[in-house]
Amino acid sequence: MGALYLVRHGQASFGAADYDKLSDVGVEQARVLGEALRSRLPTVDVVVTGTMLRHRETADACLQALGHPVETRRQVAGFNEFDHVEVVERHTPRFADPDVMREELAAMKDPRRAFQELFTQAVARWVAGGHDGEYRESWSAFKARCLDALAALVASLGPSRTALVFTSGGPITAIAQELLGIPDAHAFRMNWTLANCGITKVIYSERGRYLSTLNEHGHFEGAHRSLITYR
Repeated sequence: MGALYLVRHGQASFGAADYDKLSDVGVEQARVLGEALRSRLPTVDVVVTGTMLRHRETADACLQALGHPVETRRQVAGFNEFDHVEVVERHTPRFADPDVMREELAAMKDPRRAFQELFTQAVARWVAGGHDGEYRESWSAFKARCLDALAALVASLGPSRTALVFTSGGPITAIAQELLGIPDAHAFRMNWTLANCGITKVIYSERGRYLSTLNEHGHFEGAHRSLITYR
């Protein structure tokens, strides 16, 4: 039985000029995760990341703490997140101007909560499938891309191997949804609760692929509770 450990990236830089870069908290989350994996994963056969900066930075900090060579990681674009900027813009066209969105959110009592409500509505529109032609990558295409990346990785690994995959909440949601048979309309109920640097474990054999655990983040409980974040 082989195992894939899907790791959601550490906290990104919400509100900064470059969202894709990890925050200081995100770097620390990745380091603590790496330390927690030392006894749990004595052997890691393959390390894969998406091509996004937050994936690579999470992998680097985690692998350094784990004691695994950073240079062994390889990038697979199939594990990249969907274009959240486009999803928001298609829902609220005036937010194609980022300054307009920043100004409107800044005027809200709780900008983070206001953005989450907006994002939830935008994602629901995207997933519903009624406007697929407006998106460069529809929800169904995104889901297929993520599942194809998973299948290709399993095929390349061979039996009874272990891989660490540093990715985002969207691909983890798409994969978990497929393995659990959850309808599209309910898929993102999982996504909203995925913790930064949480682990979702997929086991595989010649009989198929199965979800073993979802969103493990016990490594942040207790002394590291302040590191539990979701965006």
